[in-house]
Amino acid sequence: MSQLQPVRGTHDLIGDTARRHAHVVETAREITRRYGYEEWSTPIFEDTRVFSRTLGDTSDVVTKEMYTFEDRGGDSLTLRPEGTAAICRAFVTNGLTQALPQRVFYQGPMFRYERPQKGRFRQFHQIGAELLGATDALMDAETIAMAHAILKALGLGDAVTLEINTLGDLESRQAWREALVAYFKAHEDALSDESRARLEANPLRILDSKSPQDRALLKEAPKFGAYLNEFSRNFWDDLRRKLDLFGVSFVENPHIVRGLDYYSHTAFEFVTDRLGAQGTVLAGGRYEGLVAQMGGPATPAIGWAGGIERLALLIDSAPEQARAIAVLPTGDSTLPASITAVQALRQAGFAAELETRSSLKKRMERVVKSGAAHMVLVGEDELARGAVTVRDLGRREQVEIALDSLADHFLKAV
Repeated sequence: MSQLQPVRGTHDLIGDTARRHAHVVETAREITRRYGYEEWSTPIFEDTRVFSRTLGDTSDVVTKEMYTFEDRGGDSLTLRPEGTAAICRAFVTNGLTQALPQRVFYQGPMFRYERPQKGRFRQFHQIGAELLGATDALMDAETIAMAHAILKALGLGDAVTLEINTLGDLESRQAWREALVAYFKAHEDALSDESRARLEANPLRILDSKSPQDRALLKEAPKFGAYLNEFSRNFWDDLRRKLDLFGVSFVENPHIVRGLDYYSHTAFEFVTDRLGAQGTVLAGGRYEGLVAQMGGPATPAIGWAGGIERLALLIDSAPEQARAIAVLPTGDSTLPASITAVQALRQAGFAAELETRSSLKKRMERVVKSGAAHMVLVGEDELARGAVTVRDLGRREQVEIALDSLADHFLKAV
């Protein structure tokens, strides 16, 4: 049998890759905790309708990228391509619609069948946050500020730029949509084939087109700002004022859009020029109809998601794991005491390893090469005195310590 390899578009999390991944997750978990968020975990597969209804039947995710399968009971299931819909489903399923607001952090694998490239996989991982019951622009600004705080804590404050836009309310968006459709229909012959297909079903997605012929038409397309009603304009002004109060700088980008009708007002992206074409590392926006699509009441919310793989590529390094304390019995007679010592260290919170393989000399050489911080030698003579020898491998010093005080010795040194 030829050597088995990971499935295309997947990768193993090992060594430095695993440390970087864990650092992103742990940093996000800690920052969101400070903002009052609680971590939720939803299944990695859901009823297909959770995603097909909410992402839109014409979206690329639904039509081209979802991993959908029929199980043995005949039910259509889908590996989750994103986290927001699953969180909203859980919010309704667990009867939390009257307990607002709900501040939710999540992390885990997502699945999309697309062309793998740098920082993009078919099984990828995200951190995300949803504030369910977001009633005003202040909540939007705080949610964005929280994402910014995570990026700063990862050392990426100078590597990313926040771009924001307004999508207005449904009334404003409908007026703009009608103007866009009229404009694009007048220039239909100049549109790409893909955008002509989108013209009726989802014209806002034409604004995201990468086709040069479509991009040329966008220069003269109706601008959303001209169609904002008073409420939407006030919300937009308030968001920008609140971001200033949180000390979060931003750039306005009118090309940030969301194609589905339940998105409203705030849309934002943190972008970088350090990953080539894959410039967005974290993005989100306000939505108001998604919970209702899950069978719950109309619930305004705002959320964002960030790609862990992309963030891990950007950070300089992950914190090194604490160097282990190696415990070495000098012979079979000292093994019981050595086990007692290593377990006491672990229970005190230290990384500790029991070294028993090969001769004592080779074990000592292996421990030194491993980068261990300390070596604990459990010898017969010392043990007769109720003691062990502790060697500090960095300082090249050693001291005899009472066996029952071993953990306390290291705790005092921390």
